[in-house]
Amino acid sequence: MAKKTNKTKIWLIVGGVILVVLILWLVMGYNKLVGLDNSVSESWANVETQYQRRLDLIPNLVNTVEGAVAFEKETQTEIAALRTGVAKAKQALSSAVTPEQQQAALAESDAVVSRFQGLNINVENYPQLKATENFLSLQDELAGTENRVAVARKDFNAAIKNYNNAVRKVPTNLIASIFGFERKQSFEADEGAATAPKVEF
Repeated sequence: MAKKTNKTKIWLIVGGVILVVLILWLVMGYNKLVGLDNSVSESWANVETQYQRRLDLIPNLVNTVEGAVAFEKETQTEIAALRTGVAKAKQALSSAVTPEQQQAALAESDAVVSRFQGLNINVENYPQLKATENFLSLQDELAGTENRVAVARKDFNAAIKNYNNAVRKVPTNLIASIFGFERKQSFEADEGAATAPKVEF
C-alpha cells in the first residue's frame, strides 16, 4: 500500500507540475499577445499623429509662403512706386521756381528717401531670393511630412505583421482563440492614393 501511495504522490506532483507549466504557458502567451496588440495600437496612434501633423503643418506652411509671396510682390510694387516718386521729386526740384514749390519738392524728396530707408535693398537686387527659399522650405517640409507618414505606416504594418504572426502560429494561436484575439488588417492605401495631393498658391 505504501508503493501505491508513493505512485499517487508522484502522479499528483507530475500533474501539478504540468498544470503549473500549462498555466505559465497560457499567461506568457496571453501577455505576449497583449503586448503585440498594444504595439499595434501605439503604431496606429503614431500614424494618426503624423496625419494630424500634416493637417496642421501644410495649411500653415502654405499660408506662410503665400504671405511671403504677397510681401515680395508688395515690396517690388513699393520699390517701383518709390522709383517713380524719386523721378517726380527730382523733376519737381529741377522745375521748382518759387520757394513754396521748392519746399514742396524737398518734402516730397524727403518722404521718398525715408520710405526707401525702410526697405531691404537686397530684395530689390534679388527679388526671387526669399520667395524661392520659402518655396524650397515648403517643398522640404512637405517631403519630410510625407516621409514621416510613410515611416509611421510602415511601422504600423510591421506591428500588424508581428501580431498576426503570433495569432496564427502554434502555440499562441491556441491562446489567441481562447481569449478572442483576432487578426488585424494592415494599412492599405485608398484608391487614388498614388496621386500626390496638389498644392496651389
